[in-house]
Amino acid sequence: MALPDIFTRGVSDQVIERINRLTPATAAQWGKMNVGQMLAHVNVAYEMVYDDKYPKPGFFMGFMLKTFVKKVVCDEVPYKKHNRTAPAFLITGERDFEREKTRLIDYINKTQLLGSQAFDNKESLSFGRLSIPEWNNMFYKHLDHHLTQFGV
Repeated sequence: MALPDIFTRGVSDQVIERINRLTPATAAQWGKMNVGQMLAHVNVAYEMVYDDKYPKPGFFMGFMLKTFVKKVVCDEVPYKKHNRTAPAFLITGERDFEREKTRLIDYINKTQLLGSQAFDNKESLSFGRLSIPEWNNMFYKHLDHHLTQFGV
């Protein structure tokens, strides 16, 4: 079954509505991150697309990511609770809830406005060229997993 299409306005609006139900006091149902850290964590996926702040993986790491991690990240199967995360996605220290929330909503809106065609065969920093469904699954699944983690 296909995941909801994050590139459509309706799905983007639904995700943003879920984000807007979060407060600085929203507690996680599992895991160690607080809500500000979670928002910063999900922003990393968008930073890797839009901001030039992460180095491209070397040959060996790139091979490992494409061979073993890509399927888990880009398929339609939901993430399991307590999965390990890549080092770039580890968030420590406090984060400004409102700032991270605004950044995330801005990234979601930017992605939706660009539309799926902007991502057709676009190169991912970690996984090489991805199809539109792979980009959609990566964006939507990660957001849904963590919003569910925080009960919204």
